[in-house]
Amino acid sequence: MKKKLTAFMLTMLSVFFMFGGKASAETIKIVSDTAYAPFEFKDSDQVYKGIDVDIIKKVAELQGWDYDMTFPGFDAAVNAVQSGQADALMAGTTVTEARKKVFTFSDTYYDTAVVIYTRSDNKISSYEELKGKVVGVKNGTAAQSFLEENKDKYGYTLKTFDTSDLMNNSLDSGSIDAAMDDEPVVQYAIKQGKAYAINMDGEKVGSFAFAVKKGSKYEYLVDEFNEALSQMKEDGTLEEIISQWTGETTTSAVPETSTASGQKATPVKDVYKIASDSSFAPFVFQDDSNKYTGIDMSLINAIAKDQGFTLDISNPGFDAAVNAVQSGQADGMIAGMSITDERKETFDFSDPYYTANAIIGVKKNSSIKSYEDLNGKTVGVKNGTASQTFLEENKDKYGYKIKTFADASPMYDSLKAGSVDAVMDDEPIIKYAIKQGQDLATPIEGTPVGEYGFAVKKGSNPELIEMFNNGLANLKASGQYEEILNQYLADSSSSTSTKTADETTIWGLLSNNYKQLLSGLGTTVALALVSFALALIVGIIFGMMSVSPVKALRIISAIFVDVVRGIPLMIVAAFIFWGIPNLLESITGQQSPINDFVAGTIALTLNGGAYIAEIVRGGIEAVPSGQMEASRSLGIPYNTTMRKVILPQAFKLMLPNFINQFVISLKDTTIISAIGLVELFQTGKIIIARNYQSFRMYAILAVLYLVIITLLTRLAKRLEKRVK
Repeated sequence: MKKKLTAFMLTMLSVFFMFGGKASAETIKIVSDTAYAPFEFKDSDQVYKGIDVDIIKKVAELQGWDYDMTFPGFDAAVNAVQSGQADALMAGTTVTEARKKVFTFSDTYYDTAVVIYTRSDNKISSYEELKGKVVGVKNGTAAQSFLEENKDKYGYTLKTFDTSDLMNNSLDSGSIDAAMDDEPVVQYAIKQGKAYAINMDGEKVGSFAFAVKKGSKYEYLVDEFNEALSQMKEDGTLEEIISQWTGETTTSAVPETSTASGQKATPVKDVYKIASDSSFAPFVFQDDSNKYTGIDMSLINAIAKDQGFTLDISNPGFDAAVNAVQSGQADGMIAGMSITDERKETFDFSDPYYTANAIIGVKKNSSIKSYEDLNGKTVGVKNGTASQTFLEENKDKYGYKIKTFADASPMYDSLKAGSVDAVMDDEPIIKYAIKQGQDLATPIEGTPVGEYGFAVKKGSNPELIEMFNNGLANLKASGQYEEILNQYLADSSSSTSTKTADETTIWGLLSNNYKQLLSGLGTTVALALVSFALALIVGIIFGMMSVSPVKALRIISAIFVDVVRGIPLMIVAAFIFWGIPNLLESITGQQSPINDFVAGTIALTLNGGAYIAEIVRGGIEAVPSGQMEASRSLGIPYNTTMRKVILPQAFKLMLPNFINQFVISLKDTTIISAIGLVELFQTGKIIIARNYQSFRMYAILAVLYLVIITLLTRLAKRLEKRVK
């Protein structure tokens, strides 16, 4: 028996050494950066090439590695190795003391230096010349550390980017004056036709190395890499590889040359869904033909045409657009969105396309001529804006009070009515309001408060940011960018409105906007009818459950009614429209957007169903209990008693309450505008944003709601009489 056991163990050990003992028989997972030319980049043939790729290929040849090299991007690659999803990292990784605590590094294969570079028409030859200028740098790099350490010494401002291409696009468009990157990366860009210049010596900042997770079973790879690297240094292979990609006589295949005025990226989607504001003139607003127009709309359409991608633009409003991008219902947003550090935690921004100045607006006959004159006064401002931030920071200094508003139109109405003494808003907004007939003056010079940018959800759709930046740079180079701004902001412009009637009158508002109003009214009525019909079904089911002899059904009904009635309708709608898609995405990894009309219908159905359930319960309980007792004493079953005796009497008692609930549901449709559904109320707000005729427009809306509710109520009462 012992001999058999010994023979078995020897056989198993032989198998282990043959198939499992050689680690090199494994497929080694190596991860790298996505775009870090000339170390790794995807060529025009869609194949990754570069120094790192060639070194790994040669090492694998010498050591007999079976490897799989993928290119998820630097941060993702680092995390993949740390989490065990990948075995090794080869991505132009600088060896630092901090990184040595996490990774085991090989011998270095490239000594790197970082250099300052500029556009060739804007030469900077010393750090002193950077004073007062903006210098771009990639986040988390050795170049960033160097610039941070010296910014006070030389007086420049830093602007960080996630990738070299975003940084270079900003340099091309003039939003930064210079940039700092690894010398071979800049040299490679220049060889590809970029009009850049290096007029300063580089700074030695470190060396690149191959890395594995510290303490992992793959540390043997470092020894094998070092052995192969030593051989490559001796026979000149390493020098040949580096020279191939950085030397003057390189003959390798390289990406197609592009210039600042002709850059293009490759779309990865057939159609990109872009969300925007619905009322932020002159950046986005509806003209008299019910078409959305403005700086943002013209700009994004021009960029899409320049870069060759297709758009599907929706205008749900600013808050709804933000949530649509976050929940995956839109790929990007352009809505006069200020770039802030807080928003950068959630969004990836493009290069800024407009520098915003905030300015004080007052009545023409106002005595306010300076910030000091605001002492003791009340200043209106829109909530969540850069203007609000500025006013909050300076209110103690100048002694004014702040009153916040959700939209521009009520803020300007308050100024007109005298409930605020001044307002602060973005300069083009106030100037547009003046063009629309607002009796305003701007006695105080504007204050720079931020920059507007195009945004995508952080970590998603990077090609969309690249295409926007490329398109923006091209539009600026061609002069089309200035033409778009002048179309809406130049003094000679009378805006894009083509009014056929005077909108300062009720008749003018109706004649110019009746199609828009009828469309909104149709959405409101459809939403109310569909949701109420479904709410009747839901309410009757839960109402019957609430009076059931089965205790479990009564408990379920009570929980449903308490939960739905205890949560405001706006929050229910927001959770359904934005919360559920986010929840599903976190569980399944797939985006599952919900249509705004469907989300509004579900929210109103649940809300109405909870109240109707109580109406049904109350109606049934209002029928004298003796009716049930008499029927049951005659031997009639419970279900038959309910159907033939109780419900016919209860229904007559419930009917007036059903009519009231329908009226309430019709009014509640205005709340659904919070998720961006353009029903009647939202339609009115959009029109007001264009012409600032809030009093007349709200009067029209009030009459429309009064007429439709009165007609539907009388119809319901006639039905009630026929039933009785």
